Amino acid sequence: MKLYDFVGEFMEIKKITKLKNGKYKVKLDSYEFITYDDIILNHNLLYSKKIDEELLNVLSLETVYYESYNKTLNYCMKKVRAEIEVRKYLDKLEINDIDKDSIIDKLKSINLINDRVYVKSYINDKLYLTKDSIKKVKKDLIDSNIDVNIIEDEISKVEYNEQEKLEKMIIKRINSNHKYSNFILKNKIITDMMNLGYNYYDIVDIYDRNSINNYSVLIKEYNKLYNKFSKKYQDNELEYVIKNKLYLKGFNYDDIKKEDLH
Repeated sequence: MKLYDFVGEFMEIKKITKLKNGKYKVKLDSYEFITYDDIILNHNLLYSKKIDEELLNVLSLETVYYESYNKTLNYCMKKVRAEIEVRKYLDKLEINDIDKDSIIDKLKSINLINDRVYVKSYINDKLYLTKDSIKKVKKDLIDSNIDVNIIEDEISKVEYNEQEKLEKMIIKRINSNHKYSNFILKNKIITDMMNLGYNYYDIVDIYDRNSINNYSVLIKEYNKLYNKFSKKYQDNELEYVIKNKLYLKGFNYDDIKKEDLH
């Protein structure tokens, strides 16, 4: 159903009002619509007094296009975008493929869509501002359907010491541990770092070289378990329950047996 009722062959343009952001309100006999300055100028509406149904339909389609273009332009103005990002954004606007390609071509021509610049920026942000490894960064970019040649070329240009980054992260995790046994902590670090794309053997090597005796964590856990179970068990039975729990938490058996622990 149309949003307007056409009377006769033409409708008269009663008034054109300039709005903000390059928009105009066009008032007809019994209908009004908002469109863009380029459309007004392209169709000479400032000087025309009448408009027919065919032209009104054209204006409606062009307004949808310009609306989509301006939304996408604002989206791209925030940062340089990859083409795949913009296509996903345009999918949400539900416009036809011809208009999508046209908008993308226009934004490419003014360098707001540039896969190479996007990849370079993405790599730098992820490697220096997150915990991600080069392997994960590369996988995420490839999963985004960006040209793998661009990805590999930009990664090859990066001066970056991944081993140093990994070592800093692992040492920080070791030094901030106040809860886990070495066994549990090591496995948690291995799992977390491998999820970020780091090599298993590199993780283990760095952990083993930097691990510390966590006897203070053992004492803390012992006291916590003592307070929890001392109301239910006593003497040897209490000690057995606590030590068994500590062992299951991955603490060293020889440390658990030490007399000064209790």
